[in-house]
Amino acid sequence: MSQSARPYIRMNGAGNAFIVVQAFEAPFHPTEDQVRALADPAAGLGGFDQLIGVEPSETADAFMRVWNADGSMVETCGNALRCVGWLLLEATDKEEVVIDTLGGPTTARRASDRVGAGDPKGSTTATHQVTVDMGAPRLDWAQVPLSEEMDTRGIELQVGPIDAPVLHTPGAVSMGNPHVVFFTDRQDDAFVRGSGSLIEHHPLFPEGVNVGFADVLARDHIRLRVWERGAGLTLACGTGACAALVASARRGLTDRKAAVTVDGGELIIAWDEASGHVFMTGPVEIEGTGLLPAG
Repeated sequence: MSQSARPYIRMNGAGNAFIVVQAFEAPFHPTEDQVRALADPAAGLGGFDQLIGVEPSETADAFMRVWNADGSMVETCGNALRCVGWLLLEATDKEEVVIDTLGGPTTARRASDRVGAGDPKGSTTATHQVTVDMGAPRLDWAQVPLSEEMDTRGIELQVGPIDAPVLHTPGAVSMGNPHVVFFTDRQDDAFVRGSGSLIEHHPLFPEGVNVGFADVLARDHIRLRVWERGAGLTLACGTGACAALVASARRGLTDRKAAVTVDGGELIIAWDEASGHVFMTGPVEIEGTGLLPAG
């Protein structure tokens, strides 16, 4: 990372907090220790779930690099794709932009903006809505990846006593990053933290895994909480919402389109039958700008 201070934009997508750094002119490659230091509230950035670098790309409008708050680099982040997509749409005035990631390329386009209640004091803010084509879900066990062959509609994994597990038979999906989705109405903080941290590094998942806890409320509505690999319990997880819809639809629990309510808001997920691609629509907000501490 450069010794000089770098400008950043603080954004959130359905409550998922990001620090976005433009790296078109000067490379931005912080070490794991530097990322962890920036994520520390003592750094003065307000903390974040992911640090995002927006780099040049020869094949797309930009390349998006993602670090979790623990310093680990990950393949992609759905909510960050919407945020970066909106920045690129504003900067280029294009109808659609292509963003490459370690998990593969995606496209982003504007959706209808909503005007609604902002903070609890009652101010009104415009929320920018962006739709991202997340591509086709990867459903083969080797693509997730799992360490052994299984039917990813319901894999052999359980938490709790063998004869009375509290969680069992989750769906497994890759949205460019690995996800496992349990179907449960147990979604309290202690349960999600305890179970999520236990499963994140389970030997069945050689690259670790994001852990979803999905409560299917109706065929078009899922309540979701996600323990994110390397970030913990966050207010939203875009790829997790996509994985939850795909896993639910594959089990016949929902239709191919549903509202997914996360702690930070609502995402609309549609798994298009014709293309096989998953489309995610949700909010983007800019919270402020600043300079990263030099060093």
